[in-house]
Amino acid sequence: MPVIQFRLNGTPTAVATDADQPLLDVLRGRLGITGAHFGCGAGECGACHVMVDGRAMTSCDFPMWSVLDKDVVTLEGLGTAEQPHPLQNAFISEQATQCGYCVSGILISAAALLKRNPSPTEAQVRAALDRNLCRCGSHNRMVRAVLRAAAEMATS
Repeated sequence: MPVIQFRLNGTPTAVATDADQPLLDVLRGRLGITGAHFGCGAGECGACHVMVDGRAMTSCDFPMWSVLDKDVVTLEGLGTAEQPHPLQNAFISEQATQCGYCVSGILISAAALLKRNPSPTEAQVRAALDRNLCRCGSHNRMVRAVLRAAAEMATS
């Protein structure tokens, strides 16, 4: 079994696994990183999004060989309870979560957007979150939260 080396939330990580095993399975089942959720299993809903080298990617259909020597950031890598990421604070302030199942993927998609575009327009935020499904209907609050976080990050 090959050993796949990558950086997980800034920490060098090595996992002996089948190279075709989905990243989500390794994160949740082997490494205990449970922020990314299994949703559709086909890369269509966004519940499993993680950031790979700064881009939001579905981890349910992303094979381990694809993360070799890359940076992978999960919800756990965005912030902590003591030091939340500005997006996490904004989602709380805007009451942008309902059941919460989709939120980790949406936060990752938003963080990837703000990484490449720190001052997005509302249309750009909506486009960035388009690959994330939320059955609770919280998208408008989520968009406001992303814009709020962008403004806060610009002033800090």
